[in-house]
This record gives sequence, C-alpha cells and structure tokens, in this order.
Amino acid sequence: MTDRRPTVRRIEDPPPPPLPRVRLAEQRDIPRIAATLTLALGDSRWVRWALPDDGRMQRLTRLHELSAGHRAVATGTAWVTDDVTAVAAWEPPPGAPGTRPLPGDVRAALDRELPFLSADRASAVRRTAELVAAQRPAGPHWWLAHLGTRPTARRRGAATALLEAGLAEVDASGLPAATAVFAWAQAAFLRPFGFEVAASIRTADDELPLWVLVRVSPSGAGSA
Repeated sequence: MTDRRPTVRRIEDPPPPPLPRVRLAEQRDIPRIAATLTLALGDSRWVRWALPDDGRMQRLTRLHELSAGHRAVATGTAWVTDDVTAVAAWEPPPGAPGTRPLPGDVRAALDRELPFLSADRASAVRRTAELVAAQRPAGPHWWLAHLGTRPTARRRGAATALLEAGLAEVDASGLPAATAVFAWAQAAFLRPFGFEVAASIRTADDELPLWVLVRVSPSGAGSA
C-alpha cells in the first residue's frame, strides 16, 4: 500500500522581537524607578533578610528611591526602558566620563537613612557589605547596584537591553565592572555578559549565600 502520509514541512522560527528601547533615567522617573524595583525584588530572600517585617515594603521603596533613584539619576548612571518597567542602576568610579559627581545632599540622605531602613538588621547588612567590599576589584570599577524588571514586563529582553547600554559605558571607560547577587540564577544570567564569579561567600550572620561577580573590560585595561 502506498504511504500517503502528508509531508511534514519545516516552519522557520520567526526572528526574535527587537529589544526594548532604553534611555538614561531622568528626575521625573524616580518614583517609578522605586516602584519597579520594589515590585521586581519585593519577595526576594535578600529583602526578607535585610529588612524587618515592620513596614518592609515601605522601607524597600525608600531604599530604591534613594539608591537607584536619586543616586543613580544624579550621577547619570541609571538606565530604564521607556515605560520604566525595568531598571539598571550603577555606581560609577569617580570621574568616569559621562557621569556626574554625587551631590552632597544625596550622599547625606544615603548616609542618614540607609541604616535606619535596615533597623535591627543594620549591623548584619553593614558587616556583609564589608565582606563584599573585600572581594571587589582593588582599583576603580563600576558597580551594578540594582537590576530589576516588573513581573508583568519580563521575558521581553528588557534586562538584556539595559545591561548592554550600561556595559557600553563600562567598556568605553576601559574599567572592570562588579556586582553581588544572592541567587545563583542571577549569577547565571550575568555570565553571558562577561561576568565571572570572583567569590562565593555568606552573609555576616551566615544566613544567606551570596556571589561576587567581576567583569574585566574587553580592552584589558583597569582589570583587578
């Protein structure tokens, strides 16, 4: 009997959609930056570890407003999607081209409020920051302080687009970049962008693991 089964035709996969447009954040974006990062990270184990139960989401929103909003916007190192549903905020090395010095009033607010936001967790948070600092590159480098996408805007390439924009500035400076993450999935996401695990440590109270990642500039200049 003749085989009359239909021929299976291969349908080519459609090309991936273009990455979202990204831009440097502006002062008007700060409230939405804080809201986006709080929605993105509010249920993370770092938040549950670093901030007390009492008013946790309000504390987290204020932390993001200060650190990812005022600090990164003032220095010209916060990238957002057009709708601000994804954010990447960096701390630049002093004098990096295209960046601005941190204003004194923002620095004062960070120094004054961040310990208060952690409340009884402040000591553990501070000592953990010291452990992380010991693993960071010794010389000038960029620090990826915040990266987050609202749950409703994920899987559209926003984080990739934001990282590419920021890393273009990093590479232009010829300096390394570094960051710390509290979940291995985050480390795995960053590795294709050139980040490598430099240290695997634990928080000062031995409650959580964390990983410090370093990315050497492709030019090789300014490496740790």
